[in-house]
Amino acid sequence: MNQNVATIIGSLILGAALMLGSNQVAGSLDRASEQLDGIQTAMDTMAKNASRVLAAGNAGAAAAPAVAPPRRGPDPNRKYEIALGAAPVKGAENASITIVEFSDFQCPFCSRVTPTLKKIQEDYGDKVKVAFKHLPLAFHAKAPAAHKAAVAADQQGKFWEMHDKIFGNQGEMSPAKYVEWAGEIGLDVEKFKKDVASDAVTKQVDADKLEAAKLGVTGTPAFFINGRYLSGAQPFEAFKVIIDKELEDA
Repeated sequence: MNQNVATIIGSLILGAALMLGSNQVAGSLDRASEQLDGIQTAMDTMAKNASRVLAAGNAGAAAAPAVAPPRRGPDPNRKYEIALGAAPVKGAENASITIVEFSDFQCPFCSRVTPTLKKIQEDYGDKVKVAFKHLPLAFHAKAPAAHKAAVAADQQGKFWEMHDKIFGNQGEMSPAKYVEWAGEIGLDVEKFKKDVASDAVTKQVDADKLEAAKLGVTGTPAFFINGRYLSGAQPFEAFKVIIDKELEDA
């Protein structure tokens, strides 16, 4: 708007100059002076009007309602239906509270929240169970092999033992270490090696990744407490608020 006003005023000044020059050639200085005064008055009026329009436009822009940014991730205010499927579960089968965790074995925040989950189960006992879903993130190069190792361990009923080994030794993650840890936790190592390389293990990890994508989960750790979304490595108190509310409503 300011640029338009400046352009108009500039054009008027140029026109005035041309008219003044023409009148000087004609020798009519008095008449040129009167015309210039009239042009100046018109310019002042236009400038005042332009300022009013600009002020009104700015006021309208300030009064316009703010547009909320699009939501990223699941809605924490709704409940989602999460099928446990083949997910390994720790806790009483008939627990009132089910915490579904989407996790990445190479994610430091996922490792950091593990003690919180253990405290939840210690404090709430049989009221809470935890289910694990695989979500190796694309930028964690070591994660896919770790998740396959955990699924392969689950084939022999030792998922949580391998889970704790990997999270307890994130700096040592490698296929060779998974084989070593398989022996330490009492697995049939040869069967473990075959399972790690199997299509069935890969399909289970991929199925969890697809489920996370459908829910809108893009980061780890991500939790659904009786279907209510909680993002990140939250402190115990954040879980407690939702768990207590769910127990109260049950």
